[in-house]
Amino acid sequence: MKLLDTIKSLVFVTIFIVSFSAKSQNFKVTLDAGHGGKDMGANYHGHVEKDINLAIVLKLGKILEKQNSIDVNYTRQTDVLIDLVERGYIANRMKANIFVSLHCNANKNQGASGTQTFVMGLKKNTLSLDVSRRENEVITLEKDYKKKYKGFDPSSPESYIGQTLMQEEFLDNSIALASKIQDRFVKNLNKKDRGVAQDVFMVLHRATMPRVLVEMGFISNEEEGSVMDSEEGQNDIAQAIADAILSYKKEYFGDGDVIEEITPSPPKQVKETPKTPDTNPTLVKGETVTLYKVQLSRTAKKLTLLANNFKGLKNISMLVDNKQYTYMYGGTTDYEEIKTQLKEAKSKGFDSAFIVTFKNGIKI
Repeated sequence: MKLLDTIKSLVFVTIFIVSFSAKSQNFKVTLDAGHGGKDMGANYHGHVEKDINLAIVLKLGKILEKQNSIDVNYTRQTDVLIDLVERGYIANRMKANIFVSLHCNANKNQGASGTQTFVMGLKKNTLSLDVSRRENEVITLEKDYKKKYKGFDPSSPESYIGQTLMQEEFLDNSIALASKIQDRFVKNLNKKDRGVAQDVFMVLHRATMPRVLVEMGFISNEEEGSVMDSEEGQNDIAQAIADAILSYKKEYFGDGDVIEEITPSPPKQVKETPKTPDTNPTLVKGETVTLYKVQLSRTAKKLTLLANNFKGLKNISMLVDNKQYTYMYGGTTDYEEIKTQLKEAKSKGFDSAFIVTFKNGIKI
């Protein structure tokens, strides 16, 4: 009898360990409903941003939770104010694979419309502070914000230009996720595409994974605000974002199926000799050679550079950096030609593909 009890205990422990192990390998998503509590966000035509953000986040979470291979957690599920840095820390503690923060845009021009998705980054020559200022001003409602954010002033351009940017290795994946979200908004909901942009958002700053901030539409636009504040509109937006997340997961992490992989060739070095299928430019001393390629994906998975691993695309190259593998298609010094190659990659199903540039063999 004791032996039988021991066997039962061992079976139970084994099942628990296997179940826990499988669960721990799930794709983890942290969803953030922007604003909350005393921070109302934008407020136009009777529509309150904090309420819309939360309603859509909860609907999005329910869709994702139906997937056995996805774990979802939330920065807030009720009408409370969560510090911006704490939102990123919540995602870090979960060891989330992606962090998605939902917001509504606003503009004094109430005719403005469309959707835009931001990634953490900064281009000094194209910096627009309108959106980031508005989203970051909530920190002034937090206790000891000057100490907590080390003197960061949400109204000062110098604060943005001087802000230290972290986790740049996640930029490519953040752009890929943002591109998929924009693509779904346009294709599924026929929304105006305001594109993917980089800017400094404190809610994204401390999250150590691919992360995006989605401006789902303009609450200041009476028609668009009404859609976002309706049950049907919220369901449609939640489904579009869910579709984008599932597409990103499948492309970068698989869909739960076993992927057949051939033992890969040794990874190429980060520094490449500039070359194209048709051109092998000779580098003259003092001359800059610019080469364009199409980036397909960036992932921790090693794949053999064969066409059947890339939906039939040939001429695939690879870079390895920080245990991440970047796969690229084609290559040319002609910018018009690379745009053609980009269209070909997207036609094969690489919706988030984009053009990358090398100067003298170094990716910039």
